[in-house]
Amino acid sequence: MLSHHVLFWLKADTTEEQKIAFRKSLETLKDVETVKGLYIGTPAPIERAVVDTTYTFSLLILFADLAGHDVYQVHPLHKAFLEEFRVFFDKVVIYDAQ
Repeated sequence: MLSHHVLFWLKADTTEEQKIAFRKSLETLKDVETVKGLYIGTPAPIERAVVDTTYTFSLLILFADLAGHDVYQVHPLHKAFLEEFRVFFDKVVIYDAQ
């Protein structure tokens, strides 16, 4: 199993409508054939010094293996998401674990 966790910080001037469209586009990534699980979230209201709640969206995708992840990276749905929405990114941090 490989987990691909992406944290997105969207630009401050991103509208609520754009955030809704961003989230809907993230949801389409579940249709990549190698995706075994997908969760989209926003920061939980937890106030602890070790918890980062500054991001806008969290995307967690599970793959069976690294090969599944590699298929996802070049998949047309992933490329379409990046093409349309990368202009909204202020910062992106990715954690991959296996």
